[in-house]
Amino acid sequence: MTTFGIVLTSLAASLHTLIERFGIDKAQAGGLLSLLGFWILAGSIVFGPIVDRRGYRGMLLLSFAAIVAGLELIAFAPTLFWLCTGIAVVGFSGGLVNGAANALVADVSGEQRGSALNFVGAFFGVGAVGTPFMISSLSGAFPVRTILAAIPAFVILPLALTAVTRFPPAKQPEGLSVAEARRLLRDPVLLLMGLILFLESGMESAVGGFTALFFAEELRVAASRAPMYLALFWLGLLLTRLTLGLMTRVQAGTRLLFASIAVSMVSALVVLLTGNVVVAAAAVFCLGAGFAPMFPAMYGFVGDRYAQRSGTAIGIVIAMSLVGGMLLPWVTGVLGEAYGLRTSLSVVPVSLVVLAILLGVLARQREARAAL
Repeated sequence: MTTFGIVLTSLAASLHTLIERFGIDKAQAGGLLSLLGFWILAGSIVFGPIVDRRGYRGMLLLSFAAIVAGLELIAFAPTLFWLCTGIAVVGFSGGLVNGAANALVADVSGEQRGSALNFVGAFFGVGAVGTPFMISSLSGAFPVRTILAAIPAFVILPLALTAVTRFPPAKQPEGLSVAEARRLLRDPVLLLMGLILFLESGMESAVGGFTALFFAEELRVAASRAPMYLALFWLGLLLTRLTLGLMTRVQAGTRLLFASIAVSMVSALVVLLTGNVVVAAAAVFCLGAGFAPMFPAMYGFVGDRYAQRSGTAIGIVIAMSLVGGMLLPWVTGVLGEAYGLRTSLSVVPVSLVVLAILLGVLARQREARAAL
């Protein structure tokens, strides 16, 4: 999950440099973020049937090696074509890793699934915080491409751990039937959870993709320091997930999720309305904290409901989430080019309103099932 944090934030944290290096505008920059999301989506669609049928180790080993190669290609890409190629390799492999890590935790954690997913999800924040922090703090001494080239060294540890760790056996060695796959794709509750994560992922990607640029353009922070404020967003997410993961008696239920939506709404409005850098920084941190519980909670709900097909079921909701992760950053980039980022990031509070409505529907579905 730390590796996936690196995958998801390396591009965003270096976006300002890439805009200058390749002469692209905000809309094209949003397109690069959407390209990353597209390939993460592709990996997320593929991983479920693979791990359900063949297990985890082989796929993870290949994925970690490909991420190392892809990040190096992004760092030294001579043209926009090679940059896009590196993004595709990193995104696809990152999608495999993200899906497999969450499905694996859902498989092995039993009744502690909710807290375990939060705890492991916190390590996503380690990569998501560490990457922009490294780029921001070291960019004065080293070129950004040199820093990007060094970051893949951190992927060697999970690669080595995967090589020596015992994994549970495949759950569906005979494969998933077409009829069974169709039943999952038609399950309204699964699709509802996927739609919730569609909005959540879109918001996280939009905020994670444009926070550094927002501070540089709207709040006049030096471009070399702006990624530090992006790190605050991911730090809020990391600390909240870690806290929830350690609090095993706290159930990641819908009440907690409604509270997280309220925190996110207030924080998003403060970011959009304030002109004070310190206030905006605190609000960005709180926004990350507000976003933190949604993904682990939804993965836990899916793991509870579809225990024998957790890889494929989680793959479906991740795939839906990543469509949102592609579309909302693209919309934000297009609107930002036309009206400025302060206006375009209003997609976040609008999405939060819709998210609260969908969560209310899901809460009623879960209550009805529990009553049976």
